[in-house]
Amino acid sequence: MELEQAIRTQSPSFWINPELGGSPRRGEGETVDALDFQHARREWQEMQPLFAHIFAELPEGSRIASPLGRVGFDLVQGESGTILLKQDHRLPVAGSIKARGGFYEVVAHAAGIARASGLMSDSEPLTALARPEVRRLLSERRVLVASTGNLGLSVGLIGSALGFQVEVFASREARRWKIDHLRSLGVQVHQTEGDYLRALNAARSEHERDPQAYFVDDEHSKGLFLGYSAAAPEVASQLYSQGYRIGPEQPLFVYLPCGIGGAPGGIAFGLKQIFGSAVHCFFAEPVAYPCMMIEMSTPVGVHPSVTDFGLGNATEADGLAVGRASLLASSVMRHRLSGVYTVEESEMLGDLFNMALRGGERLEPSAAVALAGPRRLLRTSAGRNYLQEHRLLGKLDKAVHIVWATGGSLVPETDHQRWFEAGRQFAPELSDQRQYN
Repeated sequence: MELEQAIRTQSPSFWINPELGGSPRRGEGETVDALDFQHARREWQEMQPLFAHIFAELPEGSRIASPLGRVGFDLVQGESGTILLKQDHRLPVAGSIKARGGFYEVVAHAAGIARASGLMSDSEPLTALARPEVRRLLSERRVLVASTGNLGLSVGLIGSALGFQVEVFASREARRWKIDHLRSLGVQVHQTEGDYLRALNAARSEHERDPQAYFVDDEHSKGLFLGYSAAAPEVASQLYSQGYRIGPEQPLFVYLPCGIGGAPGGIAFGLKQIFGSAVHCFFAEPVAYPCMMIEMSTPVGVHPSVTDFGLGNATEADGLAVGRASLLASSVMRHRLSGVYTVEESEMLGDLFNMALRGGERLEPSAAVALAGPRRLLRTSAGRNYLQEHRLLGKLDKAVHIVWATGGSLVPETDHQRWFEAGRQFAPELSDQRQYN
């Protein structure tokens, strides 16, 4: 089945990027580079004492970081190598992958305001942002963001903690508990009747009416993107401490849930900066919203939406319900991303069930899409061809696979129970005989 037909019929697909390892075309300069990554890496470290100071949930000396451990059950029967779970659903305070990007951008913006006003010097630590006079200054400023849920929660948490007036433009997919939590923090939530792109346009229109407001633009923000990249050094350190030596003889495969693309794009960019060709990054999307697969497999400049393919219907993966991919993320990934795969609701919920029952981790569906990654790579012809082309078949016994769990720990018990019961009926279908495109 050709890719376009598979996308239109919502058939699970696995697209391999033919431009991986290439160079930007003439006139296509790099939006972010190694120097940007090193700068973001340093700044993220400098922000950690501030987080510990303003969030009571963080014990003294602790960090915004998440564990890296074994998945807890066999995702792929009979294969060698190690499968690990990056547990961003356990990130302190925000409980999702969006914490790094949202926290990074808002703190950097706050520091810029404080320094420009003379209330904070360039040499002072960022904990100075918690001083009363700085908070009073920031309380006069607005921060705007559009979100399906987790980014809004991230920006709302850090923005309100610093004193900003935060306004979140929530799409119809945003869960009620996230909206209620934001409002409990004093965040103003504007609920839209449309999808994420409509919420994004509403936030952008408000910014045009008030240029003094700061717009956290998930579609174009370099700050968000680089904030997400700060996860890469964390993972590298964890792998090293656990005895893994990623390189030509021990490849790393990483599977990342993808909505608009900023978070997985930033992480993949950071990992490529550290591990180069030894890391192979794949994005995961629901079949109803394969916006990055569509963007990456379409000629540059077209920038289509999922609605152009007759898609955009409901999905339990609310955080991934995005109609059009970020041009920033797709351009940076154009020569760095190994591929994109899509997942049906049944497989997503079946994996969620198995992870809760046998793996001991409760994820939200937007995180569970990543769990199909090792099966796609190791059990499909496209995946095996990729391994053969990159001379990796003989190295699978030493390979390390990281499935990125992006959220779930803050989800109410009622939602977890509903997903668990829905997934129970699908778990038996996850066999090696299942066919993929």
